[in-house]
Amino acid sequence: MRAELYRADAPETVVAAAWWDGSTAHIEAFGEPIEGVDGLLRPIPVAVDDASLRRQGTHGESLLQPGSLEWFRAALLTRAPALGLSVRFVPGVVEGGWDPAAQYRTFEQQIERLDAAGGS
Repeated sequence: MRAELYRADAPETVVAAAWWDGSTAHIEAFGEPIEGVDGLLRPIPVAVDDASLRRQGTHGESLLQPGSLEWFRAALLTRAPALGLSVRFVPGVVEGGWDPAAQYRTFEQQIERLDAAGGS
């Protein structure tokens, strides 16, 4: 998953990008340095008030531990506003894969097509 961070008054200008590779969170700032952007994804728990994370009949905040996609999203959404930044999550590009409209190709042609596109 990829996230873009931008200032609310200039949503077209991305000032930093963060991504989750399945096990680790990464962040990279663009242009002028923003103080504190490196700390957005520091590996400490994040408290969120999300009813879907609580047991039935309970209330209050839940603690998300580092190392999950949910933590990555919550860390950005709760910490970025303190730096004056907004977050949008961007879907990744999926290359290759099964194409039902391409059933006219032979198996070998499909493999060549996926290999040429860099897919797996």
